[in-house]
Amino acid sequence: MADTVLDVKGMTCPLPVLRTNKVLRSLEPGARLRVLATDRAAVADMQAYCRESGHALLAFSEEAGVFSFVIRKKAESA
Repeated sequence: MADTVLDVKGMTCPLPVLRTNKVLRSLEPGARLRVLATDRAAVADMQAYCRESGHALLAFSEEAGVFSFVIRKKAESA
């Protein structure tokens, strides 16, 4: 299954996390979302969001000012 990609480059806090949350809600449990952002605040925001929501932050990288986050949606709770 290919990752869904969300491009929030140019958006500032809190929009990257809000858009991420919206897209994750539409995905199946276990699906992966790659988020591309340029806002430095997104680094701490995505870590906190995943920790608090239960989604898994699988990978994080930065290249030429673009931050890439790979998030796996949590399994639905019973």
